[in-house]
Amino acid sequence: MALHSRPEHRRTHRSALVTAAVGILAASALAGCNTKADTGSTSAAPEKGAANGGATATSTDKPAPPARLRVNVARAGVPVDTLVKVTAQNATLKQVSVTARGGGGALPGGLADDDSAWSAADRLEPGTAYHVSALAVDEAGATQRLQRTFHTVPLTLDQQTFPSIAPVQGETVGVGMPVIVNFDVPVTDRASIEKHLSVETSPKQQGTWHWISDNEVHWRPRTYWKAGTDVTVHADINGVSAGNGIYGQENRATSFHIGDAVMMKINVKRHEMRVLDNGRLMRTIPVTAGQPGLETRSGIKVIIEKFRYKDMDAATTGVSPNDPNYYNISNVEYAQRVTYSGEFLHAAPWSLGSQGHANVSHGCVGMSTANAAWLYSLTKRGDVVDVTGTDRAMEPDNGYGDWNVPWQQYESGSALS
Repeated sequence: MALHSRPEHRRTHRSALVTAAVGILAASALAGCNTKADTGSTSAAPEKGAANGGATATSTDKPAPPARLRVNVARAGVPVDTLVKVTAQNATLKQVSVTARGGGGALPGGLADDDSAWSAADRLEPGTAYHVSALAVDEAGATQRLQRTFHTVPLTLDQQTFPSIAPVQGETVGVGMPVIVNFDVPVTDRASIEKHLSVETSPKQQGTWHWISDNEVHWRPRTYWKAGTDVTVHADINGVSAGNGIYGQENRATSFHIGDAVMMKINVKRHEMRVLDNGRLMRTIPVTAGQPGLETRSGIKVIIEKFRYKDMDAATTGVSPNDPNYYNISNVEYAQRVTYSGEFLHAAPWSLGSQGHANVSHGCVGMSTANAAWLYSLTKRGDVVDVTGTDRAMEPDNGYGDWNVPWQQYESGSALS
C-alpha cells in the first residue's frame, strides 16, 4: 500500500504573499523616472546645486560620472527561479522593493555590505506581475530612481512539484525513522532540488540524503538516531528548477522528536521476540513467523503504521483466492506494518499452540492477543524491528528499509555525493 497520498490542497492556487523587503517606496515619490526599457537601467544628471552647498562648478571641475541603476530581469517571460538583483553604478542604494502586484507582498532581500547591490532572498511566483522600485544617491549627492514592472512565466500545476514531508509536525518517532520527502511530480534535476533540502538535529548527528526514485528522497543519520533528538526539516524548493520544465511549488518544513529507543529483536529459528526499551530488556515474547516457502524476511525493518484492527486479505499482496495460501481475515488486532508487501506484527490467537515452537504464518510475526496489546501500547512509528534466522533478505525499498544499505552505499545515493 502507498505510504503517502497526494495532498488535497496540492491543486489549490498558492498565495503570492511574501515578507516585506527593504524600504517600500511611496507611489508619489516614484514619479519622473528615466527607465531604459531594454536594459533596466536609469541614469540622470544631479540637480543643479545639489552638491557642494550649491556652489557653481568652475571650468577645472570634473563632472561626476553618471549614476546607473540596473535590474536583472526583462519585462516579460521571467523564469520563476530568478533571484532578482538591483545594482547601482557610481551610486549608493538606499531603498529597494520588489512587490507582487494584485495584493501580493514584497520579496525579502538585503543590501550588499557596500550598498552597491540588493539581492532577493526568495524566488518568484508563476504568472505574477512584480514592480521594482529603487532609490540611490549618486557621487554628487543627487537622488536617482528606478521603476520597473515585469511578469513571470505562468505555470500549470503539472509543471510544479509539491513536497510532502514525513514525519509530520510535532510527531514523536522511533530511532529508526528516516526523513522522507515525496514529490508528486518527478524530479529529474535531483542535485538542484537536494541543494535546497536541509535537516537540522539537536544534538548534531551525521547523515545524508539518499534518492529512492525521482519522486522520493530519504535522509537518515549514519547510525540510529539518539533518543531525545529534536529534528527540523526544510524543503525550500519554491521556484527551484526540478528539471524538464518542472519547478518547486512551495516551501515546506516540519519539526519532530525522537522518542525512546524501542527495539524488537526477532529470532525466527528460536521463535521468540525480545523487546528492549533504551537497551533494557522489557519482555521476551513467544512468536510464530513465516512457514517454509513463505519465510519472514531477515533484516532491519521499521514500523511504518499501526492499526488497532486491520482486515488482512492476501489478494492485496498478489495471492489469488484460488491459491492454497490465500487468506482473508477481518479485524486482526494490534497490527503493526513493517513492509509494504504485507508483513505485520499482530495478534494471532488462532496459532497460539505454535507460538514459541513452530513457524506457521504467511510471513507475519504472530503472538498472543495479550502480548500484542502490550507491544502495541509501547511502540510508535519508526521503532526498529531486527529479524534474524531466515535466508530471505529484506529489500531496502520494501518499507523503511534504509538501514539495510551499508553507509558508504547509502551516501552514494545523494545527488551531491
